[in-house]
Amino acid sequence: MGAERWKQQDKGEWWKADTEKVINQALKTGGAPNLSDAYTINGLPGPSYNCSTKDTFKLKVKPGKTYLLRLINAALNDELFFSVANHTLTVVEADAIYVKPFKTQIVLLTPGQTTNVLLKTKSKIPNTNFAMSARPYATGPAPFDNTTTTGILEYENKNQKLPLLKATLPKFNDSNFAMKFNMKLKSLANSKFPANVPKKVDRRFFFTVGLGTLPCPKNQTCQGPTNNTKFAASINNVSFVQPNIALLQSHFFNKAKTVFTTDFPSTPLIKFNYTGTPPNNTMVKTGTKVVSLPFNTSVELVMQDTSIIGAESHPLHLHGFNFFVIGQGIGNFNPNKDPAKFNLVDPAERNTVGVPSGGWVAIRFLADNPGVWFMHCHLEVHTSWGLKMAWVVNDGKGRKQKLPPPPSDLPKC
Repeated sequence: MGAERWKQQDKGEWWKADTEKVINQALKTGGAPNLSDAYTINGLPGPSYNCSTKDTFKLKVKPGKTYLLRLINAALNDELFFSVANHTLTVVEADAIYVKPFKTQIVLLTPGQTTNVLLKTKSKIPNTNFAMSARPYATGPAPFDNTTTTGILEYENKNQKLPLLKATLPKFNDSNFAMKFNMKLKSLANSKFPANVPKKVDRRFFFTVGLGTLPCPKNQTCQGPTNNTKFAASINNVSFVQPNIALLQSHFFNKAKTVFTTDFPSTPLIKFNYTGTPPNNTMVKTGTKVVSLPFNTSVELVMQDTSIIGAESHPLHLHGFNFFVIGQGIGNFNPNKDPAKFNLVDPAERNTVGVPSGGWVAIRFLADNPGVWFMHCHLEVHTSWGLKMAWVVNDGKGRKQKLPPPPSDLPKC
């Protein structure tokens, strides 16, 4: 089924403020950033916000046609549900990789994810307009912008005063829908578009991802869980400290020892019931730690959400690589039982995946791209709080397996 037209739709957030000042203020106080004032579709908030009726994205279509919609979640801090009233969407691509087509009324995108869908219009011009709406999927304990942005799907009609049929979206915390939707995403896995899942695993990692706390600086009152603490986020209880010198630069010029260490833990240093009652000590450690890998290492990584501060879905994004989502589930990952259910035949190939709220996700990738590659939560506030780390992939032996030098005209910091 081919599309006769294509349209891009960016879902985003909008503040009545400078977003850099918003996050800097949050980091200074140790609390969460101010909420966005609206969500947008292609930069326009739509009629559900005050004084915004004229600022509405409109998609004009013809009857009996098929349109390709490129959906992008460009929001900073929210996963988003998206739906077009009384229209079925056929998902055909995720993160620029074809998937086995499936029909759905609702699409879920984390920040940074992209999804292509086919929309087939009605055979005859209807006497109504149709809402294209997006609202947040939020599972964490923090307040969030619980509003809805709306665009309008308009058929070519001389009558300009048609009623608007509203779209139906899940409840803001519908984790069951989120899990079912993500489980439907599968690679084509055919001769033309194979799913080259690493079958042999060289290194296995188990990362906990979640929130925590750090002490409030002396002579300062913070807005964290207590006046004496500020919010933090971590992977394996290590909250990443951004260095003053670029990781890639220090790695290439053999000055890494003065910038980062390669002792990032492959498993949590302290084991606990990750999705049960959280430990009393919520403090995280800080450091600029990375994992060092030989060229062409096949990696299996399980990422586990924790209930520290509160269980929450975390969209993890890996730079430099695509990976295969071979399994996911709710509760604590069971290393004795869950690997038997891994999909090594046609798993979805992505670059961003949501770690389920109160659950886990397993991925595999081949480290065949030399360099230093960040992996971080795609919720901007969590990245700012330290929920990130980096993989150093060392050079291989071949000429094309080595990190090239920086260009001669690269500006110096």
